[in-house]
Amino acid sequence: MHTDFYLGRVARGALDPDERLRLGLPWSLELLARARAALHGTVMAARAALEHGIAGNLAGGTHHAFRDRAEGYCLFNDIAVAIEVLRREGLASRPLIADLDVHQGNGTASIFATDATTFTFSMHAAANYPSVKERSSLDVELALGCDDATYLETLEAHLPAALDAHVPDIVFYQAGVDALHADRFGRLALTHEGLAARDERVFEWCESRGLPVVITLGGGYGRPLDASIEAHANVWRAARRARDRRPEAVTR
Repeated sequence: MHTDFYLGRVARGALDPDERLRLGLPWSLELLARARAALHGTVMAARAALEHGIAGNLAGGTHHAFRDRAEGYCLFNDIAVAIEVLRREGLASRPLIADLDVHQGNGTASIFATDATTFTFSMHAAANYPSVKERSSLDVELALGCDDATYLETLEAHLPAALDAHVPDIVFYQAGVDALHADRFGRLALTHEGLAARDERVFEWCESRGLPVVITLGGGYGRPLDASIEAHANVWRAARRARDRRPEAVTR
């Protein structure tokens, strides 16, 4: 999924100054180990979602990483790699990525730009990072200060239709919580209640279509940080409720 040339330079710590600047983090063996572990976590979560209906990775969602470069704190694109692994193993072939992080998943959009079997859905703040956007299968841009009602109405107007049009066999849910009003970098105005309603709806739409869901962490930069932690925890609370509603849950 990533180019051999890029992987080799990452392994050797041979990123040039411009590449390190785009990454936003200093290279280290610890960073490399952490990125590899997060990537493997998403691969494992994808396999588990196919077996149990819903599963996730308490890391991952590094959607700014391109095939050949790092960007925006993202060294490897874990969702893209997980999709490639599932395909090689013959487990899934028509993924849909529902990216609801407040920042566009530009790396993911670029990686799958010519792949009609992968649908990249990104609903994000228009006037926010990255300044130059890539083209997803469907980009839905939100105005600064977008509130709960507008956000949820916009999501309902687009994501169910995308699910029906693409007919995926697995959904990767990038459940970033940086749309929260307390977030330093989000620039939207969602409340905890609005984000919780977002999560419930995503899981319900996937559940009603019988689609396995893989959850990745995504962004969250709240002040205080407790606000982001609570929002992330709410994603998993909603996932547990959705998991327990699925028919296969009774076999646990």
